[in-house]
Amino acid sequence: MKTVYILGQGQLGQMLRQAGEPLGIKVYPLCLEIDESREKRAPPDIITAEIEHWPDNLFVRQWAQHPLLINRDTFPLLADRFTQKQLLDELSLPTAPWQLLTKAELWPKVFSSFDSLAVVKRRKGGYDGKGQWCLRPGEEHSLPSDLYDAACIVEKGIPFSYEISLIGARNHRGQSVFYPITYNWHEAGILRASVAFPTKQQRLQAPAESMLSRIMNKLDYIGVMAMECFVVGNDLLINELAPRVHNSGHWTQNGASISQFELHLRAILDLPLPLPVVSSPSVMLNLIGIHLNPSWLSLPLIHVHWYGKEVRAGRKLGHLNLNDPSINRLIETLDALAPLLPQSDQVGLLKAKEKLENTPKNFTDL
Repeated sequence: MKTVYILGQGQLGQMLRQAGEPLGIKVYPLCLEIDESREKRAPPDIITAEIEHWPDNLFVRQWAQHPLLINRDTFPLLADRFTQKQLLDELSLPTAPWQLLTKAELWPKVFSSFDSLAVVKRRKGGYDGKGQWCLRPGEEHSLPSDLYDAACIVEKGIPFSYEISLIGARNHRGQSVFYPITYNWHEAGILRASVAFPTKQQRLQAPAESMLSRIMNKLDYIGVMAMECFVVGNDLLINELAPRVHNSGHWTQNGASISQFELHLRAILDLPLPLPVVSSPSVMLNLIGIHLNPSWLSLPLIHVHWYGKEVRAGRKLGHLNLNDPSINRLIETLDALAPLLPQSDQVGLLKAKEKLENTPKNFTDL
């Protein structure tokens, strides 16, 4: 039996643990604070992580230098948005125009270059819209006073058509496989819904796979990586990279022959890495700041994934997966689900439904 340690014990770590059980892989998610676990653990065969942003303490520093930690140098590189952007520039991969922002006096230059909308991001930390601000001229004084202490980056606001992500995996021998692109909808920086289809849309799939392949090969990366992109006309602009399993890939738990969590374990343990089979359209809906509702289970297409976390406003507490060969059945299920969700979760549901309604029934022209 192989043993894998996961740095982090949030929902991603727990889902990696669940994916390992049927394969005879023992997965131990580790707390990133001082580890006081009394659980007896076998020594690890390999160590990975569920998140790239780690607290700075002695316990984490010891794990971060462990020789069995795979992608050890990649985590700090991609956790810092500045060095992540530098990597993409080095590879000549397209992103929104950006620059390092170290002091407030640079704002006139920023707006002279970026026109009327700028997006500010802390270099490190921040997720689900935290640590990010969209500003127009005259609004820069609303930023936190400590923002410039550790510097930040500022990007030109892009009027994109929609957002996609690509989830891929690479193994020790350099073999890579990819899921079909995922269409995503965010609200206030939080992913609300994702939709994926079984037929790969080559207009976007081929260039996305090429870009993510170049990144993973450059880093000699092993495991699952996610790439988020803006679609601008016929072009893709890379927004951010995540060196781990990703929220927008949760649909693969029920919509693919191999989930992203199993695929990650296969890749890092050098197990067979076939191309996952995707046979039907899938929808994933995040459950944000709401309580578990057993009524969701009355709908036969619904798969509930609940994280068991304390309910707090704006917090991801679970997700729902739906997949079926019939787009009409998916739409009917979303219609039946709508009254069982609070108004705050209607935006993602409606966006997913709109995407399904506007998709050709034969999936050949996506």
